[in-house]
Amino acid sequence: MSLTPKDCVAKFYSSDFYRNPDSVKDYLHPDAQLFWNSSGGFHKLGYSEIAGMSKELSQSFEHLRADISHLLSDGDTVTIRFTYYVRTVENPDEELPMAHFISIWECKDGKMYKGHQISQQADDSPENLDSFLPIN
Repeated sequence: MSLTPKDCVAKFYSSDFYRNPDSVKDYLHPDAQLFWNSSGGFHKLGYSEIAGMSKELSQSFEHLRADISHLLSDGDTVTIRFTYYVRTVENPDEELPMAHFISIWECKDGKMYKGHQISQQADDSPENLDSFLPIN
């Protein structure tokens, strides 16, 4: 699969990787690293930890959707801003905003290689959600 860096990042976050953990290999470089500052603290994840996390997501969520508001690229570097919306196993009829993310990925060999990510719990106030409207 040969994608531009921008397409690779967009397709990964829009994919069903959480339902199909084997698809992670289509987007992540085997030596991938993610440096993630979350509301729960700092995490450094390698390929296997990222793939493992996708399996955990499928056990907690009936559905996971990335609503991408910004997608910018400069050469092999891609920045994406998005909100994950989820439908939980316990309440599959209601879609809720889970968290807001900004990720910067360096791509190598057509795959996501080195990522820096920051996230925070979603705030579903109208003013906040309006700030995630796509830019033109």
